[in-house]
Amino acid sequence: MKRSKVNRLFLILGLIGLVIINSWALNASIKEKDLPKKYRDFLDLVAYIILPEEKEVFLQLTTDRDRDLFIESFWKQRDPTPGTPQNEFREEHIRRFNYANKFFKRNSPREGWRTDMGRFYIILGPPASIERFEGTLGIHPTQVWYYYGDPAKGLPTHFALVFFQRGGAGEYRLYDPVSDGPGALLVNSQGIAPEDYEAFYEKIRELAPTLADVSLTRLPGEFPYNFQPSPRNNILLADILKSPKKNINPSYATHFLEYKGLVSTEYMTNYVESMGTVAIIRDPLMGIPFVHFAVSPKKISLDYYEPKDQYFCNFTLNASLRQGDNIILQYQRNYPFYFDPEQLPRIKGNGLAIEDSFPGIEGEYKLIVLLQNSIGKEFCVYEKNIVIPPPSNQPRLGIPLLAYKVQSYSQEIHIPFKIFQQKYIVDPSNTFAVEDTIWVVTQVNGLERELWEQGKLRLVVRGLKAGEAFEKAYNIFLNTYPFRQSIFVSYSLSANKLPPDYYELWVQLLGIDGSLLDEKKVNFIVSPMKAVSHPIAHSKAMPLRNNFLYFFMQAQAYEKVGLLDKAQSAYQRGFNLNPNYKEGLVFFANFLNKTKQFDDCLQLISKLRDDEKFRFQYHLIRGQALMGKGNYAEAITELEEGNRIYNSDTSLLNSLGYCYYQSGELQKAQKVLQASLKLNQKQPNIQKMLTYIERALKEK
Repeated sequence: MKRSKVNRLFLILGLIGLVIINSWALNASIKEKDLPKKYRDFLDLVAYIILPEEKEVFLQLTTDRDRDLFIESFWKQRDPTPGTPQNEFREEHIRRFNYANKFFKRNSPREGWRTDMGRFYIILGPPASIERFEGTLGIHPTQVWYYYGDPAKGLPTHFALVFFQRGGAGEYRLYDPVSDGPGALLVNSQGIAPEDYEAFYEKIRELAPTLADVSLTRLPGEFPYNFQPSPRNNILLADILKSPKKNINPSYATHFLEYKGLVSTEYMTNYVESMGTVAIIRDPLMGIPFVHFAVSPKKISLDYYEPKDQYFCNFTLNASLRQGDNIILQYQRNYPFYFDPEQLPRIKGNGLAIEDSFPGIEGEYKLIVLLQNSIGKEFCVYEKNIVIPPPSNQPRLGIPLLAYKVQSYSQEIHIPFKIFQQKYIVDPSNTFAVEDTIWVVTQVNGLERELWEQGKLRLVVRGLKAGEAFEKAYNIFLNTYPFRQSIFVSYSLSANKLPPDYYELWVQLLGIDGSLLDEKKVNFIVSPMKAVSHPIAHSKAMPLRNNFLYFFMQAQAYEKVGLLDKAQSAYQRGFNLNPNYKEGLVFFANFLNKTKQFDDCLQLISKLRDDEKFRFQYHLIRGQALMGKGNYAEAITELEEGNRIYNSDTSLLNSLGYCYYQSGELQKAQKVLQASLKLNQKQPNIQKMLTYIERALKEK
């Protein structure tokens, strides 16, 4: 695996800071009747197959461009042969819709697709056979449609739908054995009590023998008890109506709405489902918590580079921690992946898991990982609510991490899912083959010596199969590990000792007296197969000599949530580790200015006095610190010098305007504040200040 460069993170930390993406608040819905006709027609076309979540998202889109992209995504989710130019599902659905409009409008004031016959023709397609009773003496015009059902969609292998003209006129309606009853099919049912289903059945049997059975049940061959229509009729009807929506994951639609401001337009129609896993591990060397994650797209497009005889894909990863609409931390990295032709079958069979990690701060967050593959213009999203616990003196367990393999790495690098010199190879699905080893790793924090000497962990593995499920417990004594306040406990289980099943694993921390101090749970699967296609892990290593970057990331996150003491401590620690990291020095100096530590800021920024690359930052930050101290004349000198280097920075212009104002130079203040507002009109405080200055100039 390739080592990452310092500049990769610097580009995010130093040049662009924290990227702000669009608000996640849902837009107000547009009423269907207010949509342009083109999009009302689309909703008519898909009325019987669109999920409620999909329709809700569609009605929140505000531009025709977004609606067109959504429609393209909608059909792609249902394409049985993705990757080919033809979408057979879409073509067949449109054919059915047009057929329904053409042939089922007869005798109906409604459009053909809105009729009962039209609805079920669109959902199920043409019946395997039709039996007509349209000239049968004593029977209202009736048709019986026979279908072969698809069990994968929750339908029985065969069933029948009956349509009839109620009262002998009008459009064909779906016949319901329960609410209509067999008597509704008869022209003359006089003399038969409404509840006498047997008499109705016998009379229909005399007139149309094959119609009699389906008058009581939609399931041929299932004769109802005591001639009473079975409740299964309504269950079947519900299953039919749900069948076209089965196996459609609406997450693509919600992601379309949420990420349309962040994901490039050409990617929006190519949402790919994914699996992911996350672990919160307090790094034993740096002493700060890291969020480790792995995301595995269920589909990966590849390209071939002929000059080197290699296949490749190229992922851009964007990871963030959010609290509501606030982005606490965000960064971006690139993950190109090249491999030889002989590796192609394994890549196609196993897939890839993109791994990464970053430092976090205590709190509750939503982790969002966005992956975009430039080959195929695809994107996937992994979201997970996580809790990063604060340091504590109380005994506490971390969430267990499960892995199927362990590899040794140098202790001098940081890499996802590595603890000391052991990297744990994870499968985001937590699925293990019979021949796999299941590695269980958990972190025990807040240990005191007495608990370490006499306490233990208990691992309880419990199968979830109904009946006699497998259950077994394993004890691990804490004193088998060297004493630290935070230790990592690793234990291996042989999957072949566990029957194939879904499992939950409880890790319990037991005190000196055997009392339960804490427990955490994780789920996993043992497959009956000898081998499972685990995705190939792809990650980047960071040399520990560059760990100062992590402290600057952490400092910015603390600053974002207003924990300024912790932010300053993290800035100081990062700076102490590498005083020559100029970008970090700029961050730290800006922080000192914001927290009104002007003398400290001036002392720190003086280190950039002779650095040509950072001349603008030097004059800007120094000028703002002098302004904060009330030394307006000196501040003006520095800020004017900075403005000569770069004259389009609103922060500098606003500071310079304020200094001019405080020095009584109102015309100069007016000029630079007007320039600032030209760059950004949405500065209400600057607008108020400018109005005050203009009023003062008029009064002179």
